[in-house]
Amino acid sequence: MIKRRKVTELEAEVWLAANSGWTIVEGSLHKQFSFPSFAEAMGWMVTAAVFAESMDHHPHWCNVYNQVTVNLKSFDIDALSTWDLALAEKMDALA
Repeated sequence: MIKRRKVTELEAEVWLAANSGWTIVEGSLHKQFSFPSFAEAMGWMVTAAVFAESMDHHPHWCNVYNQVTVNLKSFDIDALSTWDLALAEKMDALA
């Protein structure tokens, strides 16, 4: 398991430069995923949810048809954390 800690502003900038499509919106990692169909979007969400649950780290996300909007932030520490980055990377890999 990845040790959870706050991510510095510089670490976040470096990570964003290396991970396409992610931005920071209101302090959260943000990305919109598009899938060919509603079923594929839901399938991806279920698979991502299983991984998130294994981390005990849960995304704030919304699904509308084939679009899934994701916002990641560790609310209990009120900051981006290494867990947010790891979950974002896993979501990209699953997409």
